[in-house]
Amino acid sequence: MTVESHLAGLAETLDGLRAQASRVHHWGTLLARLLLNGGRLLAAGNGGSAAEAQHLTAELVGRYRHDRAPFSALALCSETSSLTAIANDYGYDQVFARQVVAHARAGDIVVLLSTSGSSQNLLEAAHAAKKVGATVWALTGPLPNPLASLADDTLALPGEPCNVQEAQLVAVHALCEAFEAALPSAFRRAS
Repeated sequence: MTVESHLAGLAETLDGLRAQASRVHHWGTLLARLLLNGGRLLAAGNGGSAAEAQHLTAELVGRYRHDRAPFSALALCSETSSLTAIANDYGYDQVFARQVVAHARAGDIVVLLSTSGSSQNLLEAAHAAKKVGATVWALTGPLPNPLASLADDTLALPGEPCNVQEAQLVAVHALCEAFEAALPSAFRRAS
């Protein structure tokens, strides 16, 4: 694969994201409503998707574009002591599910990122979220995939896993744009 073909693949994946801009706007509005009312977002992924989950929560707890109050967001993949203890005691497929049960409340949002949509630990996390009454949003690669089948809503992107993962960062930033735009003006101070 050449650099040019890689970039062409990324452009196709980004076109798929652009076609779902209304979903990202909707998610941003729902997320703003939830977090303003004291709810929380939990996020998880494996590998590069773990980095994207951490990036999303950092933007919400810290800031994205505007200086504002922090909001409750936890990256379950960054809890290394919990991850390793749970993996050791219960198996790697439970590393996120047990944390979801511990931290998610009814009405919270659990965002699960996966280029394949088939990681067993994310599928178990989706099941756990449903049991506690949380909403599951999935960011995945192409449909069909098992995670999309379990999620309440899915942003599925076309393309190769590397291009999907790259576009997921764009999706994270687009979600943050939509989230901040949905906040009341008192929360949106220019940086």
